[in-house]
Amino acid sequence: MIRWLPTSLLLISLLLPANISRAQELDAQKKQLDASIQRAVQFLANSQQPSGAWSFNSYGESTAATSLAIMAFMAAGYVPEEGPYGDQINKGIDWVLAHQADNGLVVHHKSHGPMYSHGISTLMLAEVAGMLKGEREKKCREVLERAVKLIVSAQNVNKDKRNAGGWRYTQTSTDSDLSVTGWQLLALRAAKNIGCDISKDHIDKAVAYVRNCRGRNNVGFAYQPGGAPSATRTGTGILALEICGQHHTRDALEASDYLIQKPLHPDEFYYFYGAYYCSVGMFQMGGEYWQKTRDAIVPQLLETQKHDGSWLATKGSEKQAGKVYATSLAVLALAVEYQYLPIYQR
Repeated sequence: MIRWLPTSLLLISLLLPANISRAQELDAQKKQLDASIQRAVQFLANSQQPSGAWSFNSYGESTAATSLAIMAFMAAGYVPEEGPYGDQINKGIDWVLAHQADNGLVVHHKSHGPMYSHGISTLMLAEVAGMLKGEREKKCREVLERAVKLIVSAQNVNKDKRNAGGWRYTQTSTDSDLSVTGWQLLALRAAKNIGCDISKDHIDKAVAYVRNCRGRNNVGFAYQPGGAPSATRTGTGILALEICGQHHTRDALEASDYLIQKPLHPDEFYYFYGAYYCSVGMFQMGGEYWQKTRDAIVPQLLETQKHDGSWLATKGSEKQAGKVYATSLAVLALAVEYQYLPIYQR
């Protein structure tokens, strides 16, 4: 039998009410979060086009929109070929697989930056490939291999020192930015995780570019090297470092400290983009970094969800992208603790 000292009993009695209150608060928030995700998934299910695609408002049917929606379903715990949304997920995957160009580019919408869509779709295919069977799996892996080769080829375009190792809007761009680079790096890491042949050199060069994007005075991360830091770009930089094995490096820790001091705000441009990257990045950091980020972003998202289960950005190009875009990214942010997507796993 364990004999408790009186001081221990006193300490427990003092702490217990607060602990119960916090536990009850977290339990209530989890129930609200679970219900929110289910409403969002139902909205996405109702938004699928007869073709199997999902759409960005300003661009129409899109491989990026379709891939984000599929990943949202998967993040919420739904998988291809089974369950209430299995057929819809299958149709979406098949639609994306049918829209690879001869050069390997996976894109189907008018955009100034096809590499955005390509990176997002390549990431989705890498995440879903291990869940497929038969001819669909074979086709997915074939498309994925060609998509990865295009990413590698785009990185190998001759660039100056400032831009080396990164990616930008097209596969022939001679400059780079952190936003496009983030999606390509996620895609490469996910593809490498399921056995695609990607040399460490390509990952290392991309990580070096990410580090070059530290903000002015080495604070946070910026859109391009030497630029002003922002919460959205800082979340991108943190996630890129974390998934590439740069766990709790000085760059990641300092950037995380910056993000705690200047967290993502709903009025910020590219808020939903930032909610995704900040949530997944800080979840990878763990501990208080994740707790403080969760306590900030989760209530923001829960409060701004619309009655039909969707979200819609209020500013800039995010607003033009429409509800499928914002809703998919919101689900990907909210569902990070489920850890259903391989890229979420620590």
